[in-house]
Amino acid sequence: MRILGIDPGLTRCGVGVVDVGAGRRVRFVHAGVIRTPATDPLEARLLAVSRGVADLLAEFEPGAVAVERVFAQHNLRTVMGTAQASGIALAAAAAHGLPVGLHTPSEVKAAITGYGSAEKLQVGTMVKRILGLDDIPKPADAADALALAICHAWRGGADAAPSAGGAMTPAQLAWRAAEKSAAKRRVAS
Repeated sequence: MRILGIDPGLTRCGVGVVDVGAGRRVRFVHAGVIRTPATDPLEARLLAVSRGVADLLAEFEPGAVAVERVFAQHNLRTVMGTAQASGIALAAAAAHGLPVGLHTPSEVKAAITGYGSAEKLQVGTMVKRILGLDDIPKPADAADALALAICHAWRGGADAAPSAGGAMTPAQLAWRAAEKSAAKRRVAS
């Protein structure tokens, strides 16, 4: 199966493609970033990300898409851009009828390094090692996207993605419980 990993961002949207074979073996296919200038209007930046994701889906024809789950950050402006880019990636996958797996940063780190609080350098180093690359993919957004794709494959791929109705990882179960709790608090207030 071919998996497209997307590390959403408005300035740099990391993308990585891997092929997954028997025995959880992964092979590097592509890595890069979709860049948009911060000086461009928001709608132009969103369109550029949308076109970039569409081009990747057409060129590499993945069987599944893995996207980093957006989480609250202290910088509201950063989280908004990340959420907008994430929504574009999710919509593009849905338009192509592809299953999507959403993975938290700690889930990806744990899958790749064995430690949910690993540093970016540790994740990049393991991505390099797992894929047999000479160097850590640059920029870090591309390495993160490859890590997402690998995590998705190793956590059961599309068949285990919550959107496909399969089993969820402990991190996904905890996230779902937190979302339900927050929704109940909103309704109660």
